Amino acid sequence: MLLKQILGDKFDLKNFSNVETKNIKKNSKEVEKGDVYFSLSDDYQKSFERCKEAFEKGAVAVFSNFDLPFENSFKCEDCRDLFAHSCANFYDRACDDLKIVAISGTNGKTSTSHIISEMLKRNGKNAGVIGTNGVFYNGKILPCPLTTPDADFLHKTFFDMRKEGVEYVVMEVSAHAIAQKRVNGIMFELGVLTNITQDHLDYFKTFENYKKTKLSFFCKEHMKKAIVCADDRSARKLIDDCDVPVISYGIKNPSDTFAIDICCSINGSRFVGNVCDDFVEIKTNLVGEYNVYNSLAALSVCHSFGLNPKELALGLNFINPVEGRFNVINLSGTYVVIDYAHSPDGLLNVLKTAKSLTDKNLYVIFGCGGNRDKDKRPKMGKIACEYADYICLTDDNPRLEDSLDIIHDIEKGMDKPHFVEPDRTKAIKKILDISKPGDIVIIAGKGAEKYQEIGTEKKEYNDFDAVYKYFKDSNPFKSRSREFYDC
Repeated sequence: MLLKQILGDKFDLKNFSNVETKNIKKNSKEVEKGDVYFSLSDDYQKSFERCKEAFEKGAVAVFSNFDLPFENSFKCEDCRDLFAHSCANFYDRACDDLKIVAISGTNGKTSTSHIISEMLKRNGKNAGVIGTNGVFYNGKILPCPLTTPDADFLHKTFFDMRKEGVEYVVMEVSAHAIAQKRVNGIMFELGVLTNITQDHLDYFKTFENYKKTKLSFFCKEHMKKAIVCADDRSARKLIDDCDVPVISYGIKNPSDTFAIDICCSINGSRFVGNVCDDFVEIKTNLVGEYNVYNSLAALSVCHSFGLNPKELALGLNFINPVEGRFNVINLSGTYVVIDYAHSPDGLLNVLKTAKSLTDKNLYVIFGCGGNRDKDKRPKMGKIACEYADYICLTDDNPRLEDSLDIIHDIEKGMDKPHFVEPDRTKAIKKILDISKPGDIVIIAGKGAEKYQEIGTEKKEYNDFDAVYKYFKDSNPFKSRSREFYDC
């Protein structure tokens, strides 16, 4: 492909633009002869060293944010933006041939993406998903390096999806991705904002910066229409201050899409939805009020794509929960819930929902990630004390921090007795040993993750497997498979 075709109208190289290139790379160690390399670092020395390495490996041209002393090295105003647009061009702008939905927000991205995709598929649409749990389309399940991958991975995925007949793509768009311009150059059919609550302050430093980043995405540069939760104070600002049409959804405030007659149990939820004046009766396996919100967002998206009330009900009433999001396991009358909740608001939603579903004891097992936002740790400890009867603090992904230091940070917000067991498998066993029929045990923070990050290693671990191991070791029918017990 010619370099001028990759760059499009974002950068004019004049006489050098007819150079033939083999591939587009952002990692200098992966550069091969004939590639074009983009240095995404904001550090001069790192860019210098990486561009030098790229040339040594055979790059025909390099781009960075700096004037570097190399022939065929080009300075650009914003290398991340140029890289994103160039990746779209390199992969034949496959994104333009797909109806792409962006799901943004602190909580609810994965579940809402899953619900929308399943609703579309149950109504005969070919839909794919890109997000935290992976890439899904046409029966394929592929690993995804980040919640919102970098532009090269993203546009290669769009290209592959288009080749296999995918029509709709529902993808999670994180605040990091917005700040790092990974999704620049994509025109989304719809953008959904679920909520904005505290998270990732290790990166954004202040909640105000985090909020501004989220809100900045909702504009005509990125999408044709926005779908916004009217019950979230921060998100609601877009209803009156957005340069694209907005559809609102909610329960408490006047909205275009809303729910009435809501009834939630451990087995699912029922409600009547008014979707832009179309009524639909919903009975779904999804548990909790926050899943009613996720469902309202999904109903708004699918209604925008032309699904009628009958199709909306068909799509939503047969949805299974996404793996790792309020997954309920019945262990001889004790309900174990595995959920990804890892922020204060996420933990609050899960515990508040569970508390409303039992008149027995509510247990919670959780920790916080190391080398991440420390400010949220005592807040999560306080929330646990407010709603749970018994609390066990354990490891999440401690990474390079001492796990007991993380636990001590959580304890700063706590005012009731609790257990401490850093070993997550042992923590689960300890709580399940004392739980009784009718109790609910929340295992929060990791959801469907298949590993724990301890030190610099990713060690094999999964909450579902830990619960199954407990069940198998305490049950006489040990030869039965995990699937037999619906674990």
